[in-house]
Amino acid sequence: MSRELKLGSHVVNDESPAYVIAEVGHNHQGKMETAKEMFRQAQECGVSAVKLQKRDNRGLFTEAMFNKPYDHENSFGVTYGEHREFLEFDKDQYVELQQFAAELGLDFFATAFDQASADLLASIDLPAYKVASADLRNIPLLKHIAEVGKPMLVSTGGGTLEDVQRAYDAIMPINTQLCIMQCTCGYPAEFGELNLRVVETYRQQFSDIVVGYSGHDNGISMPVVAYVLGARVIEKHFTLNRAMKGTDHVFSLEPVGMRKMTRDLERARQSLGDGQKVVYASEEAPVVKMGKKLVAARDLPAGHVVTEADIAIKSPGDGIPPAQMDRAVGKSTTEAMTKDSAFSLDILR
Repeated sequence: MSRELKLGSHVVNDESPAYVIAEVGHNHQGKMETAKEMFRQAQECGVSAVKLQKRDNRGLFTEAMFNKPYDHENSFGVTYGEHREFLEFDKDQYVELQQFAAELGLDFFATAFDQASADLLASIDLPAYKVASADLRNIPLLKHIAEVGKPMLVSTGGGTLEDVQRAYDAIMPINTQLCIMQCTCGYPAEFGELNLRVVETYRQQFSDIVVGYSGHDNGISMPVVAYVLGARVIEKHFTLNRAMKGTDHVFSLEPVGMRKMTRDLERARQSLGDGQKVVYASEEAPVVKMGKKLVAARDLPAGHVVTEADIAIKSPGDGIPPAQMDRAVGKSTTEAMTKDSAFSLDILR
């Protein structure tokens, strides 16, 4: 079965370019103009989509957690609930950002952390849903989102293969538009814990769906490795400045990094080729220049029977190649040869 997923205006499959998501999350710091500037710069970096995070904070957190003091250098409120509310966009703001992303030619969607948020996002007809690693075991939420009927991207950080299989089994009977994404939910994740070969495991285990990679690593190279292993949806956190206030900025890519990453992902796609070994026109001149041919090791008279001692192997490679030495050894020269002159079939019999 062919694995393929329609995400907004893009068709994602094994042959397609990487579908790159700039995860804005709450790096906009609760400011619409910052969010729009992030969208603008993400579009200039060549991403496919921009993504936010949506929470119904009052319904999502226990009262104790909502009211817990949040005395932290990255806090935007006195309590954790106030902090989260400060960063949250409402429905009208989502609609405004949805329209703005459309003007930029970007897909726009969000991670839904609860059913109320999923319903809000459904009411404005976003093209896809992201589910965070923390909800891999939240089967009720997975089924609820699946019933919306939009493509789902599910991160799998902190989960076992059994957890991933359970989520797959819950979603697929309802909605086959699914992408499972390898993720390690350290913030940032250590390179030794990225376990990118899980991308191959997922491709084998779930052969009918697209596989992706959601990276919390520092740097731009690991998404390229994930693409080569078969991941076709790539998510990376995005910021305007890694020094900005907030917990996610430190492991997010700034515009220069995102631009280089999208560039390298496209280079990776082009470089993979089709697996057929061929000689390209661009190789012909260098191969002749640096290649070797059979030449006379010394002056040889006409009628001389050629031995290996009579042959030198020298550049350029515009004559009989060394692999065909047996076509010269034991043959007689039909004319005299000077040192370094090339052997040819015309002067051998």
